[in-house]
Amino acid sequence: MMAEQLLKDFLNMIAAEKGAAANTLAAYRRDVLQFLQFFGKDCLAAEDDDIAAFVRDLGSRGFASRSMARKLSAIKEFYKFLYSEGKIKTNPAAGILSPRQEKSLPKFLSKGEIRRLLQAAEEEKDFAHCRLKTMLILMYACGLRVSELVALPVNSINFEKRQVWVFGKGAKERLVPAAAEAMTAVADYTVCREQYLSGRKSPWLFPSHTAISGHVTRDNFFKNLKNLAVKAGISPARVSPHILRHSFATHLLNRRVDLRSVQKLLGHEDISTTEIYTHIISEQLVETVNKNHPLAKAKS
Repeated sequence: MMAEQLLKDFLNMIAAEKGAAANTLAAYRRDVLQFLQFFGKDCLAAEDDDIAAFVRDLGSRGFASRSMARKLSAIKEFYKFLYSEGKIKTNPAAGILSPRQEKSLPKFLSKGEIRRLLQAAEEEKDFAHCRLKTMLILMYACGLRVSELVALPVNSINFEKRQVWVFGKGAKERLVPAAAEAMTAVADYTVCREQYLSGRKSPWLFPSHTAISGHVTRDNFFKNLKNLAVKAGISPARVSPHILRHSFATHLLNRRVDLRSVQKLLGHEDISTTEIYTHIISEQLVETVNKNHPLAKAKS
């Protein structure tokens, strides 16, 4: 009974101080209860060995390192709360290390697949597809985050200099150069945009009459992109806004653009975030090595 009340108090704190959503609170509750059921004693009597044993048990049962890390994070927060409330004298979870997680390589689309998506959007002549095509080509041409793309102001495009002004993550601004094809697409789109607005004004490059924000939402763009993938004959599981961003970075690096430049274009604060792309070796690079390296051809 005491554990139930303490868990309830903990969840109330998380909701009040961190504004946690209902799904997040439910996950915290599940993860903490899973440990308490494993421990089987008074939650205030737990020691670091007990929590470490729980993590080992998860591993032995085949839990992914990401799931184990999430559960441990919930337990750490719970015992940090108990410690701050004076319920325990020491925090038994403080020194438990999170399972090492393997970084997955970024997934990306080929240049041919990008072209197929654009062609599928061009087949439809309504405003929604004209807008979708422009958003698609601008995201791929500039490596934008989806949050940056949907909220682009109408005055963010400099046609003369072929640049896009981006208000990015952490309220940081950056100028991103855009390819000529992307600028042409945006210029053509502005005609459709004016017809869509029918004399009304909107500060957004990609306005929406139905969205509360006044511009296309991330969810709407995500769903439209999935539907476009189906039309293009590409598995929708392989297409998302973030994969378009990965494709932008990967294709530039495969063309020998230096890592620092790609970092600036993506708006990464730390270059270590960009470095993961260096693990992707292009087929073109492999072919070049196999064709030109002195040891590539075995003696007959």
